[in-house]
Amino acid sequence: MHPFFKIDKSSEGKARAGTLSTDHGQIQTPIFMPVGTVASVKTVHQRELKDDIKAQIILGNTYHLYLRPGMDIMSGAGGLHRFMNWDLPILTDSGGYQVFSLAASRKMSEEGVKFKSHIDGSMHFISPEKSMEIQRQIGADIFMAFDECTPYPCEYNQAKVSMELTHRWLKRCIEWCEENTELYGHRQHLFPIVQGSTYADLRKISAEVISGSNAAGNAIGGLSVGEPEEEMYRITDIVTDILPKEKPRYLMGVGTPWNILESIGLGIDMMDCVMPTRNARNAMLFTWNGVMNMKNQKWKDDFSPLDEFGTSFVDREYSKAYVRHLFVSKEYLAKQIASIHNLAFYLDLVKVAREHIVAGDFYQWKDSVMPALRQRL
Repeated sequence: MHPFFKIDKSSEGKARAGTLSTDHGQIQTPIFMPVGTVASVKTVHQRELKDDIKAQIILGNTYHLYLRPGMDIMSGAGGLHRFMNWDLPILTDSGGYQVFSLAASRKMSEEGVKFKSHIDGSMHFISPEKSMEIQRQIGADIFMAFDECTPYPCEYNQAKVSMELTHRWLKRCIEWCEENTELYGHRQHLFPIVQGSTYADLRKISAEVISGSNAAGNAIGGLSVGEPEEEMYRITDIVTDILPKEKPRYLMGVGTPWNILESIGLGIDMMDCVMPTRNARNAMLFTWNGVMNMKNQKWKDDFSPLDEFGTSFVDREYSKAYVRHLFVSKEYLAKQIASIHNLAFYLDLVKVAREHIVAGDFYQWKDSVMPALRQRL
């Protein structure tokens, strides 16, 4: 059997190219993971995800899938892979971030969190054990320990109390997993989550505790929640110094193309974010030349390809003028084309980053492309 994670090439800094091996296929890292919150990456077919966008792994959301369609449907379908007809790897978050974002309609305790459904107002309770049970029924290849995500800004003591609760909950998650086997005949890998807000000493403590759990991989949570980019990079740098080098590192909820390249440079292997699809639906495209707002007048009579450097069929087949027309006309096709483009660009970005890590010139390349990526066209 292949090891779960193998480092194929390390750079002169922290950046590395690796291979993750799951029962649903291998993943070449660094990797960006499209977010399929409710068993669907918004506006994009699974066939496009696989064949055109070249996604190697996607995300599902525990909180949303638990509420709808519910675990009876999920179990009846034989898990999320079969339910959504996706035969490549899937990662699920723990539901913690969504539950804790419902600040006005939840009640926390040592046992877990009682919360009100955003769909119908019904009351529910998720504990570490319940989160594990739900994720077992979903059947993701990689699943996350139940944690508390603190807001930004956050008082030191609140961050400390929250981090310690996350660590106690992790022990309960691990115990539940040791006592309960997988449901669908494939291996599931649990990732714990480092917390501690923007406090270096708390992050160091949390990274040590998380490393000590000897999990298959490790995640960094509680960033990209409103803090300045420099703070995110500072904390990521501190944490990746401590997390074991031989295990994959997942930075949750990040981010822009430049965030992704900086994070790879700090030793991150896996990232996810709703930004490429959410921004696409609002007419914002990310390209190698910079950021385009497709509603701008300047594209009205620009009949050049959507993106001359793009890797997707939409970049070759549709012009900027046409895509602008679709957005101005409020046509659904606009959101679909834009989402396919952005996701294909993000997957191309990490693929090219991997090539430069292997070639040994990642940091020079990163610094050379960064100004263009950030500019507004």
